[in-house]
Amino acid sequence: MQTISILVKGLVQGVYYRQSAKEKAISLEITGTVKNLPGGDVELIATGDAAQLKDLINWCRQGPARAIVREIKTNELPFQQFSDFRIIR
Repeated sequence: MQTISILVKGLVQGVYYRQSAKEKAISLEITGTVKNLPGGDVELIATGDAAQLKDLINWCRQGPARAIVREIKTNELPFQQFSDFRIIR
């Protein structure tokens, strides 16, 4: 198990991105958080195995139907344990 951050840039706020990311993470059995950032980006912190995280990263490149993802950046973090996947408001 490992923890990563995923920074998603583009038109990703106001397009159901956080809720869709939560649903995708839950379907992949990933735990963590997703939140909007002040500059218009979305940040996910996700814990799972390498295959689960790869699937989530691939989903983040596209996002929900109305999102326009211009760039994503990933970074490995020290392991963090979460009980579920939550939207931080």
